[in-house]
Amino acid sequence: MLITSRALVFLLAMTAVAAEPIPAGRGQMDFLLKGEPLTLYTYKPAGYTDGPLVLVFHGVVRNAENYRDFAVTMADRFGVLIVAPLLDPERFPEEWYQRGGLLDAAGKARPRGEWMFTVVDRIVDAVRAREGRPALPYYLVGHSAGAQFLVRLAAYMPGDARRIVAGNAGSLLFPNREHEFGYGLGGLPPELSDDAMLQRYFAAPLTLYLGTADITPRRRFDASEAAMKQGPHRLGRNRAFFELAEKMAKARGWPFNWRKVETPGIEHDAAQMFAAREMEDALFGPK
Repeated sequence: MLITSRALVFLLAMTAVAAEPIPAGRGQMDFLLKGEPLTLYTYKPAGYTDGPLVLVFHGVVRNAENYRDFAVTMADRFGVLIVAPLLDPERFPEEWYQRGGLLDAAGKARPRGEWMFTVVDRIVDAVRAREGRPALPYYLVGHSAGAQFLVRLAAYMPGDARRIVAGNAGSLLFPNREHEFGYGLGGLPPELSDDAMLQRYFAAPLTLYLGTADITPRRRFDASEAAMKQGPHRLGRNRAFFELAEKMAKARGWPFNWRKVETPGIEHDAAQMFAAREMEDALFGPK
């Protein structure tokens, strides 16, 4: 079942099945999504006290349970609560997951309340309720397709995330009209591509987290003409993206809150990226 603008009102109907705190160890919790379950895979370290929430967004294979497991080392190391939502391709195809569902079939902007990005606030609210912590701080981490989702989210609905970490994204939302949407701002209505939008984009707490060996076009690599305009491989695309955004923000005198963190020798591998020493810098900044 593909998502339509009417179907996306499910976000208003997301309710937690249970109200108990998330248990220690590996687990899962379900929401009712317009009568259908949305599964969140969870991990709470032993001895967890008051650490922040980290939402982890899977790649194009939609293997949320694996991503939760990849993040266990991160959770134990930093004392954070991990939640990895399963966003299946039947209900959340590429138009919605990687692109955020910004535009309707006619190319017009959908109302903000219908964008895919609003799912983040709903999940955060539910976890806060389960934990009895209405001010629980949260971070967002995505890899590959999940990083694509988070880059677009940073542009349009970063919310209150302390940091948005996009790891090894295969394509980016370049801040110019030389790239057509969803690779850039070309073809977008003014309210989604004007200077006010760019200022908010550059001010978002976005970290590009890159493996320096992610230079081989494999593992579902986007080799479309539009993607290849961004660069020959993921590492090159991300570096060019960051350089362009930094240059534009500086030229305009706008705040620029992006960061770029690279971890040496890692290819397109979420588990290794999450376990790398540089993950701490990507999430929390340099010591």
